[in-house]
Amino acid sequence: MDHKLRNITYTALSQEWATLNRIDYDYKFENGIWKRLSRESYDRGDGTSILLYSKAKNTVILTKQFRMPAYDNNKSDGMSIEVCAGGVDKNEPPEVCIIREVEEEVGYKIASAKKVMECYTSPGAVTEKMFLFIAEYTDAMKISEGGGLDSEDEEIEVLEISFSKALDMIACFEIIDAKTILLLQYAQIHKLLE
Repeated sequence: MDHKLRNITYTALSQEWATLNRIDYDYKFENGIWKRLSRESYDRGDGTSILLYSKAKNTVILTKQFRMPAYDNNKSDGMSIEVCAGGVDKNEPPEVCIIREVEEEVGYKIASAKKVMECYTSPGAVTEKMFLFIAEYTDAMKISEGGGLDSEDEEIEVLEISFSKALDMIACFEIIDAKTILLLQYAQIHKLLE
């Protein structure tokens, strides 16, 4: 790409919760013409998410929490049903992050997780790469009620639901979070559950 990009400049527009940059750059189109372009890019670091599933019970663990951007988009109740997820700390391996997030958010202690995908959910505007994992859970792994951390202003409801109900919730638009849909469909395609 270096032969198609030049004169890249960054202007920080906001550095509140994350960093919003305006990036100005020259881009060479296929017809040989260079154009000066400008885009805004939201940098909040990378993220992890995990589908916890039980083959024995044919269930999955999901979370429900308020999301202001979802509320702001359509003035609904803003509640979002999602897989357990969290932001990766600087220099932290995603696998370490997701094991910690599982304990904090849903109250289960897992020893390991299998990475099944890496993806950008909105590469035109957000730098965040998501690392998607799966792990099987048992009732014996439950060590707390979960719910998130007060220090992070989290208020998370933990949901244990049947796999078939979770798939139905996608079909009726009750689950509309991309990472959750990806992981549930991964489980369906790979026949992890029935």
